[in-house]
Amino acid sequence: MSELAKVQELLRYLNLNESAAKLEDMLSSAAFKNNTPLEVIRTLLEYESESRREKGRIKRTKAAAFPYWETIESFDFNRKGFRGITKLHMKQLSELTWLESAFNIMFLGPPGLGKTRLSIGLGIKAIDAGYNVAFVTLEQLMQLLKTEEIRTKSSRRVKQIKNSDLVILDEVGFLPISRQEVNKLYEFINELYMKTSIILTSNKGFEEWSEFLGDSVITAAILDRLAHQCEIFTLEGPSWRIENRKTILDGLEK
Repeated sequence: MSELAKVQELLRYLNLNESAAKLEDMLSSAAFKNNTPLEVIRTLLEYESESRREKGRIKRTKAAAFPYWETIESFDFNRKGFRGITKLHMKQLSELTWLESAFNIMFLGPPGLGKTRLSIGLGIKAIDAGYNVAFVTLEQLMQLLKTEEIRTKSSRRVKQIKNSDLVILDEVGFLPISRQEVNKLYEFINELYMKTSIILTSNKGFEEWSEFLGDSVITAAILDRLAHQCEIFTLEGPSWRIENRKTILDGLEK
């Protein structure tokens, strides 16, 4: 066995698989550049570290289960009539200092203003920074919580959500939920309280929550925990979807 093969074998034994695969190319490059032994080792370890970070980012992105990919940079804060949050606000939120203190964020307002897009944008920032993120709609969460005791897949997903650093709870208020579901929602929120950050989107103002949750006492308890440490943004303006409506005749000659 050659010395190169022996070193590659040792690297794989130490679980430095990316370094093992790249070693020969790096040695050739080092010889051409007249790099010192320490420079070779540093380059090798930097490559291994970057490869692991990228693998971790890909794994965290898959676990987050975003419905689509939308960065903050692609969001148009200057569109006519839009108000409630600015580019500067999002830049400050992108620093993610609130995650360390388990602060929450709420995006409230009618459909079509970009509440979900902003949430996903912050989720992507969190993933890039090394945090674990989970995206779930309220309807999906209720289904998971109702079936976690009888379905292994649901149980695993609920555990993954609860173990995340950031939970994005989307579409709260779009559909009414039963008394049993409200109790499960309270238990879920209470378990995350002061431990996990939540980004919540809703098309309902707080005064309307009792209506779709069906219980004013539990509603107050849920809101008390969500709003205790929370930044609330109420968005207003025309629907982005309506403004960017496409038809089957787009692009055809009239």
